[in-house]
Amino acid sequence: MFDWNRSCSYDEQHKRRFHTIAHSRLKKLAAELNLPSGCFDLRSNKAGIAVSGEITLHHHRTYIQVGQFGLSSAHGILIRTCKGRKDYTGGANHFVALGMLDDIPALAAAVRAITGVGRDVSRSSERRAA
Repeated sequence: MFDWNRSCSYDEQHKRRFHTIAHSRLKKLAAELNLPSGCFDLRSNKAGIAVSGEITLHHHRTYIQVGQFGLSSAHGILIRTCKGRKDYTGGANHFVALGMLDDIPALAAAVRAITGVGRDVSRSSERRAA
């Protein structure tokens, strides 16, 4: 199990793993939210040696960013609404624990609750199944 709360500062190997695993988990999150490929960007900014950098999933209705922010890395997943993939400021910031990257269905539920993204797909799937 990856230790999401261990600092990436001044530890290039840990930072590389942090980015690789977070990128992989955000891909799984996109699949869990039924986001078709091509309708979102997935990017990584490693930034400087003293910080974790960020891994971002940017859809036209939501912006999700993983990083070790501020003095406490415990709440390192930023979730907010946005209006397109050129909107980098979006709606209000909501933070959830980095550990949610180990529970993609729970993280997807948080994204749905905050942004509504993925709800419409779930409902249309339920209607087709009925």
